Amino acid sequence: MKISVVVTTYNRLWALAELMECLLRQTLKPHEIIIVNDAGERVDRLKEMYPELPIHIQHLTENGGHVTARNLGVRQATGDAIMLCDDDDLLMPSHLERMSRSLDKADLVYSDAEIVRFKWQRFIRFPQERRLFAYQYDPQNMKRFSTYVPSGSLYKRKLHEEVGYFDLDVHNYWDWDFILRVMKKHVVKRVPVAGVIYSFDGEGDNQSAQLDSVREGFLNIFADKHNLGELEVKNFSTLLEEPEIKSLESSSEIIWDGMPIVSRLAQENSLAK
Repeated sequence: MKISVVVTTYNRLWALAELMECLLRQTLKPHEIIIVNDAGERVDRLKEMYPELPIHIQHLTENGGHVTARNLGVRQATGDAIMLCDDDDLLMPSHLERMSRSLDKADLVYSDAEIVRFKWQRFIRFPQERRLFAYQYDPQNMKRFSTYVPSGSLYKRKLHEEVGYFDLDVHNYWDWDFILRVMKKHVVKRVPVAGVIYSFDGEGDNQSAQLDSVREGFLNIFADKHNLGELEVKNFSTLLEEPEIKSLESSSEIIWDGMPIVSRLAQENSLAK
């Protein structure tokens, strides 16, 4: 199976370098890595630093937003399957291989994750807090609370021909919208292994940490689109503690040893100091 890894990035060179390090360590090598730079700082250095990786970079001259950038990336993919990645998340070394095997009997697979708050120290991120994000896969519950982690998820490229691309109109909820569309006529499978390290600081850097009227507007558009009734915008961390959500928690295999990922970019800069 040829896997196209699609990454959107915006001014996160150091974190993106850690992701490239993770992709270098994969037991199953990607067919291509498509990086869509959404008019942020240049990231060409990473292609030079990781010549072993099949990196293709598209630099946008105007910031179009993360949904637009993802659509551009997946349209360029030439592999049999597409893996989405956020530029500040990490993948465990066996992730591509495990997800590839799981896709044999499904159209889309997603894994569990660990939500981690990091602190930068001399060009390297060190974990400060971590918690498991693992929930039973239930199509009905997925309409009330999305347990789909798009980063590190893998799906057959032909899905876009059948369900379309990511919806700009729902913006923050592009991933929830996508999984609901796929679930209607395709096989979705959860992989109970925390193969994704999801970076989250809870202070507004992530889309899911933003609570404002604009986000509420996108939620209303999303809810109307799927006939979900009235949905309430809630803080992500607070939502995870609600009894209804906690009742869906599931066990998972935790494989990260907690050691930081040291990229070649970090090594170079450490030596230069």
